[in-house]
Amino acid sequence: MAVRPVRMYGDPVLRQKALPVAEVDDTMRELIADMRETMHAYHGVGLAGNQIGVLQRVLVIDIPVDDETRVRLALINPVVDRKEGAETGEEGCLSIPGLYEEVRRARQIRVRALDEHGRPVEFTAEGYLARAVQHEVDHLDGVLFVDRLSLLKRRFMRSSLEAIARGELPVPHRASAPGAAPGSGS
Repeated sequence: MAVRPVRMYGDPVLRQKALPVAEVDDTMRELIADMRETMHAYHGVGLAGNQIGVLQRVLVIDIPVDDETRVRLALINPVVDRKEGAETGEEGCLSIPGLYEEVRRARQIRVRALDEHGRPVEFTAEGYLARAVQHEVDHLDGVLFVDRLSLLKRRFMRSSLEAIARGELPVPHRASAPGAAPGSGS
């Protein structure tokens, strides 16, 4: 296992659509192990292949459900085939450090994918898990959470985004009150 560098806003790989995984083998399982280690090293709750420069449709998630339970997933070739309702919540991104903003997403989704052993999985997710899956699937499609913001909000963030693209860290920007816990940092 190895921690890989996370690609930052401005890196063209973040805007590319990842390709379907043809075979789930030991190489893919090693990639998933690296992705999990990288996600934890960067203190994230999710990571998509694009974020480490791998254009394959694979993502990992590790989120708290409550004080004692976590959801840990590796999804290969994920498809969100049903969306219901809507809710707004704060999101951040490992590829856009220091910036957090309110993003509208489906409240409940149904997901189909393969697990890290190549077995089909299908599940319904809501709340934070649904938000995290949608955020990571967006990455696999070359979409960043800032793309889901209004033009006005993106203009407000432009100087910070340009600073990240130049390799500088911006002053943290949060949509919510100071001291609020960040949303999906993936």
